[in-house]
Amino acid sequence: MPDTTRTLMVCSCEDTMPLDAAAIARGCKGADIRSARHLCRTQTDLFTRALGESQAITVACTQEAPLFEEIAADLDYAGDLVFTNIRETGGWSREAKAAGPKMAALLAAAAEPMPPISFTTLTSKGVALVYGRDETALSVGQRLSEHLDVTILISRPGEITPPRVVETPVLKGTIVAATGWLGAFELRIDDYAAPAPSSRARLVFGEPRNGATSHCDIVIDVSGGTPLFPAGELRAGYLRADPASPAAIEKLIAEAGHLVGEFDKPTYVRLNEDLCAHSRSKKTGCTRCLELCPTGAITPNGDHVAISAEICAGCGACAAVCPTGAVTYALPPADALLRRLRTLLTTYAEAGGREPVVLLHDEAHGEPLIDALARFGEGLPARVLPLRVNEITQIGLDAFAAALAFGAASIQVLSRARPKHDLSGLQRNLAYAETLAAALGYGAGSAGLIETDDPEQLAAALARVVPGTVSPKPARFRPMGEGRPLLRQTIGELHAAAPMPVATVALPPRAPFGTVHVDTDGCTLCLACVSACPVQALSDDPERPTLAFQEDLCVQCGLCAATCPEKVITLEPRIDFEAWKGGKRVIKQEEPFHCIACAKPFGVRSTIEKITAKLENKHWMFSGDAAKRISVLKMCEDCRVEVVVNESFDPHLSPQRPPVRTTEDYLRERAERGDDPLQ
Repeated sequence: MPDTTRTLMVCSCEDTMPLDAAAIARGCKGADIRSARHLCRTQTDLFTRALGESQAITVACTQEAPLFEEIAADLDYAGDLVFTNIRETGGWSREAKAAGPKMAALLAAAAEPMPPISFTTLTSKGVALVYGRDETALSVGQRLSEHLDVTILISRPGEITPPRVVETPVLKGTIVAATGWLGAFELRIDDYAAPAPSSRARLVFGEPRNGATSHCDIVIDVSGGTPLFPAGELRAGYLRADPASPAAIEKLIAEAGHLVGEFDKPTYVRLNEDLCAHSRSKKTGCTRCLELCPTGAITPNGDHVAISAEICAGCGACAAVCPTGAVTYALPPADALLRRLRTLLTTYAEAGGREPVVLLHDEAHGEPLIDALARFGEGLPARVLPLRVNEITQIGLDAFAAALAFGAASIQVLSRARPKHDLSGLQRNLAYAETLAAALGYGAGSAGLIETDDPEQLAAALARVVPGTVSPKPARFRPMGEGRPLLRQTIGELHAAAPMPVATVALPPRAPFGTVHVDTDGCTLCLACVSACPVQALSDDPERPTLAFQEDLCVQCGLCAATCPEKVITLEPRIDFEAWKGGKRVIKQEEPFHCIACAKPFGVRSTIEKITAKLENKHWMFSGDAAKRISVLKMCEDCRVEVVVNESFDPHLSPQRPPVRTTEDYLRERAERGDDPLQ
């Protein structure tokens, strides 16, 4: 009967790379390690035999993965089959003989399970709008009409010869607003008009009108103007090409012809509206995700934000900077990525590796660059551990903190020279990570960004990386959960594993941790800040007027400062590890005022006494015969209403106003004085 021990199929690829079996065995304890030199050709029987003997197999080859998957499918293999690359990432390198610990780490990390992906379905029936300025749009529309239901829209047309046979509608108009995605576009068009069928030498259009609306599944933009959408290249169903580039036009036509049917788009992020700190009581707080979203998928929606899964391009910047954990990345979830990172670093250390440098990269850019470096250069250094993520902009502070806590000497992120997504969120998290690393003794420069499209420049940049101080007692916690709790866990473990721990670390502006300072002399304990705080970092006490604060919960959203009517609250970004351990602390506390009628506690004693002292015999409402009204201010809301009703007096009764003087009054007074009314 097959066992559950994982089988590792390791091949030297026709002896083009050395295999350190001892290092792999040290790192991958308990695994069934089987070696080969020609696994994908003459030794496929070794793989076939493993399929019948093991329910969990890792094949150390990605180049021939389709072949191995076909063999497994033919045999109806239902076990866990995964693939990892140890050749371009380790074996094809100038330091290949020292890459045994790295290979063990890559093999172990590949087996770390990843949660399933959820999808959003986009449906296109092939209704397309081709938008342009001249005959290029007509040519594109006519060629696509064989595959799509095409309408051609010409903006500010010049001399355009009418088509001999009208097979595709041609209209005039300028798109002034566009919303939607593949299968659900809505366009607002000005200067809209249809051509006259009697057009002779050139298209002649009728009387134009503004405000026309068009709905379509696909928008094909060959106008050469400003894109209709922010980050238009990332909008599903919106295809744009330079009309002066024949190659770009051909690529666009080939792509557009296939956009008919149902398409599964990954749901990249999840939103928990209850945790969002965007707004409270029409006061704006956190706007981090709104500032970074390149596609406009995130919009304000009352107290929280809304995220369109159809528009989201998956950069993950929103999740990486969300301080509350309201937005979390799902491809994969952060804790799954950190568990793979943990396995990578712990296995590397157990296999005998030293001073590991984690290289985080994406598939589209990072893997080809690493591949080119292995094939045409010196390959990755033996201590550099590559780890693929979906997008580098998804990497949050928790990943940097966890990597250092698990024993990394440095974390480097590989980016394009001209990034596909805005890197400001990633750079912000890098700054936080570097600040923490320097303060806690891990060393300056423990986290960095490499921006290059050249494999030789990548090699040079890695050679310049100076390893920081590896934790003397690396963490071994298993990351679980998501959002704010996971971030707090990783920061706490970073501090526990620090070479030189300190109690307090000052952080750059807009960091997700910090404290609030309250001018207690000016605070009236109105507790507006408590009701505004979305994470309960500020709290009260139902028994007595109290303002309390728990520092590890504070996300520095600023809603408390924006809501405070006295403007006595300021923010300070920092991490105070002692305050984190101390839990809730009281900022201000006073005795309640007791109702003079029923003794029920209400309000704040100092505030009630201050108000009465300012008003008694000093304001017309509480002076003279009306002085007794001051007692109403010393009553709870129930007693106050009862007194007003039973004694039938108006607490707002004011003195009789003088009568309004008219023109007749002035004329009468002048006549009584004997004045000449004409003077």
